[in-house]
Formats: sequence, structure tokens, C-alpha cells
Amino acid sequence: MEEIRKILVDHYNFKEFELESLEGFEDQTMKVVTSFQTFIFKKQRYSQETLAIIEAEHRVLKRLETIKTYLFPKSIATDKGLSFIINGNYIHRLLTYVEGELLGSADQTYEVLESFGMMLATMNRSLQSLREPWVAARENPWDLRHLSLNLPLLEHIDDPADRSLVSYFFLQFEENLLPVASRFRKSILHNDANDWNVTVAGGTVKGIFDFGDLAYSWLINEVAIGMTYIMMDKANPLDCAVQVLRGYHEILPLDEPELDALYYLVAARLCISVCYSAYGKKLKPDSDYITISEKPAWDLLRKWIKINPLKARNTFRSTLGYKTAYSVDSDNLSIRRKRIISKSLSVSYKMPIAMDRAALQYMYDGRGQTFLDAYNNIMLVGHCHPEVVRAGQQMMARLNTNTRYLYEHLYRYGERLLERFPDQLNKVFFVNSGSEASDLAIRMARACTANQGVLVIENGYHGHTSIGMEVSHYKYASDGGTGQGPDIIDTPMPKFFGSGFMDEAACGLHYAQMAAERMRSAEFKLAAFIAEPVMGCGGQVPLAKGFLKEVYSHVHHLGGICISDEVQVGFGRLGDVFWGYELHEVVPDIVVLGKPMGNGHPMGAVITTEKISEGFEKGPEFFSSFGGNPVSCAIGLAVLDVIETEKLQDRAKTVGDHLKMLLIRLQKKYTQIADVRGHGMFLGVEFADADGTPLTLLAEKIKNELRQKNILVGTDGPDENVIKIKPPLAFNHENAELLVSTLDLIMNTIV
Repeated sequence: MEEIRKILVDHYNFKEFELESLEGFEDQTMKVVTSFQTFIFKKQRYSQETLAIIEAEHRVLKRLETIKTYLFPKSIATDKGLSFIINGNYIHRLLTYVEGELLGSADQTYEVLESFGMMLATMNRSLQSLREPWVAARENPWDLRHLSLNLPLLEHIDDPADRSLVSYFFLQFEENLLPVASRFRKSILHNDANDWNVTVAGGTVKGIFDFGDLAYSWLINEVAIGMTYIMMDKANPLDCAVQVLRGYHEILPLDEPELDALYYLVAARLCISVCYSAYGKKLKPDSDYITISEKPAWDLLRKWIKINPLKARNTFRSTLGYKTAYSVDSDNLSIRRKRIISKSLSVSYKMPIAMDRAALQYMYDGRGQTFLDAYNNIMLVGHCHPEVVRAGQQMMARLNTNTRYLYEHLYRYGERLLERFPDQLNKVFFVNSGSEASDLAIRMARACTANQGVLVIENGYHGHTSIGMEVSHYKYASDGGTGQGPDIIDTPMPKFFGSGFMDEAACGLHYAQMAAERMRSAEFKLAAFIAEPVMGCGGQVPLAKGFLKEVYSHVHHLGGICISDEVQVGFGRLGDVFWGYELHEVVPDIVVLGKPMGNGHPMGAVITTEKISEGFEKGPEFFSSFGGNPVSCAIGLAVLDVIETEKLQDRAKTVGDHLKMLLIRLQKKYTQIADVRGHGMFLGVEFADADGTPLTLLAEKIKNELRQKNILVGTDGPDENVIKIKPPLAFNHENAELLVSTLDLIMNTIV
């Protein structure tokens, strides 16, 4: 402070003045108040680059002096006519203070916002022809063009889910902007037109200051940055953004590629902001300046991911009179589908959705709508999760072959996966889907026991292969099904709700004894028993307590092998446990995996014992062309990493419990909700009348009404009267509350 006072007295001939410290990320900045004028004093660490940038800033400000309609800082010369002073390891300089109310605290009317855009455009138009080599060469991490420089800061974001949200937008920037960046115009930009650097007077923007982040970058970045800060804390951010855009375009017209980039550029600026806030908080934990925009930046980033990029693009286009464009036409796609795809492949909802993109727990259609996904359990860690996507991209660019060769990722993934199982389950067979895994598991059991019989549960589903259909009561007993095969024993689904039992353990024992009797009376020997610990197609039905333990004992007594189908419920989705069989205090002989294993990448696996593996080895060689390939293994590892780092099993528990509680509360309001059941984020809501008659049409109507309100769920169960809720584990408390409040609104209207 004393050093600054001395410089002001010795070099600027100041006599009486007051100093006020203004905090910044790196530079020391002081407000200098005199009786005649207010100034800004800057102290920056000396380097050749800093000196060159300061000299360039001086020339930029000189250029802007030609604009008489707005106020910009002016360099104040020393008593010797110098624009700065080098004193030791620091550069000192004095600038005029731009007077006026700060835009951040002003009434941000649409007129003010439009004038903000006009000011930015006027400034940019003046600077377009200016060339400053040092500015052009500068790799400024706050320059959106150099977003990747901020990747190392991701580690400072403590919350893993927040970190993934930011990482998602880093990935989308790479995918959507970098390939088309050569089409963007460039100019010298202010590069930090936030609402605390802009002044307002008389209901219009009058000036801008703090040119310390000058960049030679894409022209559209100036608009994106200005829009970003304006949208913070706004209920309808796009409504405010277009006012800035309209004003800018009036002075300096923008083209369509530039407009189409805005969605991802806004996200990029928010990502830089939250990365620096996270980093800065660790350097200066008590700094208000560093965190002043942190909360609104996070809030806007979370709002931003809910906005379909296509909606944002078309909003910006239509504002400036450009033609809007949809990426897919659902009517056209439906016609083409009917032409080439069999009707045996059904579509969801009465009004099918033509999807275009997806992000974590959200899906975007080709008409600009965003859907909250409470349905797609395959995308366990979230749609397009950046860590999973990058793992696949990187390995695909490096190696993709088959298990006849040796490669590290096969063993690394196999070992990581087996760590999740008891010691006796120590062999893994990789395939391409849960269906293939079920098929292989039954083949193994039959090969090792030399028997053919399989015990299955009514309404169970285990895949679409020939063997999968053979052991899936849900398929073979349906209309048009092949009927029960000669080697199949089916036993009633041990569903506690509606069983008449008051005690669940008694219910489980009853159904187990029925299963045991059917096994004993079969005319063939038993090879295997296959069951889901929570039955998906049965209507999200957890097997009654004690059932599985009792049946496993009977199966083993008869020489059979017990198979747990974890295709839908595995990998932590149930919250309390990582694998569904753990709910029942049993250890299966074979575990079948699929669906969420690759987060949408086709993967499946069979986990089994040394003994069963050796027995299977006596038959024909097993080989899967794609099972266990390096790309699949890299993706599988990434899924496990994300589950662990983001604590997704804990999230499934806490969010799932909260969602279940909300649904049970809703059940008390509507008698049509007969049962709410399940674990974690694998829940079922059964609809039935007071007599227990399934309300199939009501469940179907609710599903489609939710779809109309942009929330995705499905229906299942023998009577299709169960709403199934099994979202990506990125699903949060806010999403749960939105789902239930919307369900309440619908039911209040239709029942």
C-alpha cells in the first residue's frame, strides 16, 4: 500500500487521495479516489509477455477513444509521459475509472440488455481491423477458444457429480465446436463483459472497463460471454439472452454458424467460471470476490443442461430472422421405420419421440424439447457420460481386437469386476449382452450337470436368444408365445403385495415350498434355477424375503446350479447393495450381467466359479468375437470408475429412498395407487382398484400423460398396470420431486 502511495505521489503528482483495495484473481488492483476524479491503479508481476499485453491494451484503449457514445478506460501518463512504470518485479499503471451504476446491480430491463449488446458490437466493430501479435499469440485460459487449458482445474471441483457436469460440456465443446471453428470470424475482444464490468446510466449501457483479459478470438465469444452473465439468476435465461443478441446483431450482424455455436460457448464460459472458483477457493478460501458468481454460475449451468441445444439454437436464429431447423422429423422417421423395421419391435408411447441427443439424466428430441429420463436403466451413470465416452473414443483410436490376443485392459477390467464378488466367484466370460449372458449361463449349467431341466419364475425375463426365450415365462407364456418347453419348470412369482400374507417371511417360505414341490415332482433332472432378485417384467417385484435362500437350498440339494440374473438391477442401482442377490443373503453359482455394464455400449458377462468354469471347458471351445474386446473393457472400467468416484450407489440409496417416500405419500392421497415397491432407483408403482383389479388403462394413460409433460417412465407387469421407474443414477432429489409433483398433477386431473 505504501509503495503504491509513493508511486502516485512521485510519478503522478497526486497529493491527497484515498485508496480502496479491489480484489482480483491475480493482479493487485486499487481504486484511487481524489477530489477531482477517480482512477484505477494496477500492479502486475513483470514478464515480457505481460509487458507486451499491457502495451497492446494501451493501443486498444487508444483505438476505443474514437468511440464517443460509450465510456472506456484511458491510460494516464506519468509526469514523464510514460503509460506505465516498471519498479522492481512489477509493472504499475494508472487508468481512468468508468463512472456509472454497475449493470450487475441495475434494473436489467430488455431495453438495457439490448443496449448492452449494441455497446459490445460497437466496441468489436472498432477493434476488428486492429492487429496485435502478442494478443493473438496469447493462450489465455479465459479465452473460450482455449477451453482445454482449464481441464486440469476440473480436479478442484469437489463434488464428483458437478465435476461430471462440467466435464460433459468440455466434451460437447470438443465434439460440436472445434470441428466447425474455422468458420468463425475472429477479432480482438474485451473477453470479460460480465455485468460487474459494465456501467449503466439513464436506462442504457454507457461503458465497460477492465480490459485485462483481452483475447484475439472468435467474434461470437464476446456475445456469448455477455449473455452468460446476463442470464445468471434469471427465471427464463433465454428470454434475456436474446435481448443482448438482438442489440449486437443490429450493429454488427452475426451469421448462422456463429449463432449455432452460442449454446456451447455459454456452457464453456460457465465451466471456466466454476473451475476457477473451485481452484481459487483453495488458494483464498475467505475470498468473496472469487466466489461472487460461483452459485449463480452453477445454477445457470444446471439450468443450461435442461435446455435442448436445438431449442437454444432455434431461439437465437428466430430472434434474428434466420430460418429455424429441426434435426429430425418424427413423422418422417415413423414412415421410414414402418417401411424397413418389423412391427415386432415396438416403440414407446402413443406419440413416439424422435430423439436427437442426451445428457446425463436428460434426453433431447429433434423438435427442441427436453425430457427428464426416469426410464432408461441401461444408461446407469448417465447419458453420454464424458468419462465413459472418452474411454471408448481413446481405446477405439488405439486398439480393438478380440480375446485371442493378450492385452492389458481385458485383465484389468476382469480383475476390477471380480473384486465386486465373493472369492468363489472368480471366473468371468465376456459377451455382448445380457441375453447372450443368460444363454451362456444356462449352457454352462446344463454342461456341468449333464441335466436339462431349468426352474424359472412366472413373469421372469432372461433374454431374446432361443435359450433366453425358453427360460423366460414372460415370453413363452405370452400371446403368441411358444408355450412352456419340456425341460422347464415354472413356479409362481413370490410377490408379497396381494399375496394375502401379513408376514413377508411367511410369504417367501410359502412360495419357496411351492417351488420345491414342483422341482421334486418334475420328470426330469434339474440343471439350473434362474431368477432376477427384483423382477423387472414382473412389475418391479422384489422377491419375498426368505424365498431365494430357501429355493437355493433345494436346488443345490437336487444337484442344480443357481443363477442370479443381475442384468437390470446390478451395479449399485438398488442402493443398499451392489448386486441384487445380496438382498437375500445368498451367493449364486453363476451371475449374469448386462444392460448397465457398458452404459449403452453392448456388453454382458457371466461370472462363475472355478469348478463350473472347468466343467464347461470340457465341451466345445467358447469364443465371442466381440465379448471382452479392448474398447468394451475400457468402457466397462470407466463405468466402474464413475460408480465409485461419484458414489452412485449411495446416490441410488438416498435419492431412491426420497423418491419412494414421496410416492408413498402420494399413495395416501390416491386409492388407485395400490403399491409402491422396490429398492434404490428401481421402483414400481402398481395401480389397482379397491378389489385388486388391475388398472391397466390408467397406468397407460399416466405414462403417456407424463410423456406429454416431458417425463419418461414405462409400464410393466403381467397386467401392464405398473409404472416402472429406473432412471440413470444422475437423477437427483430435484428430479424426484418434479416426477412426483407432475404425477400428482396428472392424477388430480384424471381420477
